[in-house]
Amino acid sequence: MFSPFSCERDRYFVYCTRNMNGLNMIVEQVLAAGDRNLGYLIADCDSRAAAVIDPSGAPEKFMERIEAQHWHLQYIICTHHHADHVGGAAELRIRYRAALAMHRHSPLPPGLALDDGQKLPLGSRNLHIMHTPGHTADSICIYAAGVVFTGDTLFVGKIGGTPTTEQARLEYRSLHAKLMILPDATIVYPGHDFGVRPSSTIGEEKQQNPFLLQPDFDHFLALKQGWLTYKAEHGIR
Repeated sequence: MFSPFSCERDRYFVYCTRNMNGLNMIVEQVLAAGDRNLGYLIADCDSRAAAVIDPSGAPEKFMERIEAQHWHLQYIICTHHHADHVGGAAELRIRYRAALAMHRHSPLPPGLALDDGQKLPLGSRNLHIMHTPGHTADSICIYAAGVVFTGDTLFVGKIGGTPTTEQARLEYRSLHAKLMILPDATIVYPGHDFGVRPSSTIGEEKQQNPFLLQPDFDHFLALKQGWLTYKAEHGIR
């Protein structure tokens, strides 16, 4: 469950959530740079340890929030190596001496190489790393306290692009074997504001996302290949 959490600037979408033990974790969703890119700040309320996910070319927005809230930045996590997600990471790393964390398959040299199933401690909780290849070989999603940060693997009502059939097959497996097995109430925080709203849930995506409604990979691939026509027919922007 999540509820609105007030913020002084409307360029931030901010929510508060709780984990199963009732300990507070703050999640701030930041409209960053690029093509409607969304980045995130996660903070453990007890320890004030924080992580940035996908600074997306707007390090100043994250710096402002970190310093206003007196958080200690522990990690900068990038869901994959594309420039619109890693932009700003260097500035944050230098300023706060935080570890740059990416999947070990990343073509960029991470300070902290991540593996599927790894747990990153953040205060009193763990961030669970899921390797979700498809959009890129180094794509990851991060699960914590009933929320999942999906990068360019899953958007609200859409999914990430894949230039080859093999990448589409990997993405199909990642979606169904990793994300769709999460509880339906899990809040989905994507890497771009490409849908009708900036967040969703796993249950809503199962019911409404046309890619997840396909009965098998062949239909999934056909929808990808005919996506522009499908969008026009259904009035999707």
